[in-house]
Amino acid sequence: MKEYKVESFLLYSKLSFDTKHIIKDATKKIQELLDQYAKEGWSLASTDAVTFGAAVYHYLYFEREV
Repeated sequence: MKEYKVESFLLYSKLSFDTKHIIKDATKKIQELLDQYAKEGWSLASTDAVTFGAAVYHYLYFEREV
């Protein structure tokens, strides 16, 4: 049987000359979460992201065997 968990976080666009600042911030945050959950036996099953105005909502779906 599998157990599932959803982790979500929000990043806002900001005034910057770096056009890739959201990607850089998201990559860092996602890697931190992947490392944390991997230590607990979770694996990444799926991802999703939704843009709303200046915000990007990120969803990471994890699973592990129980």
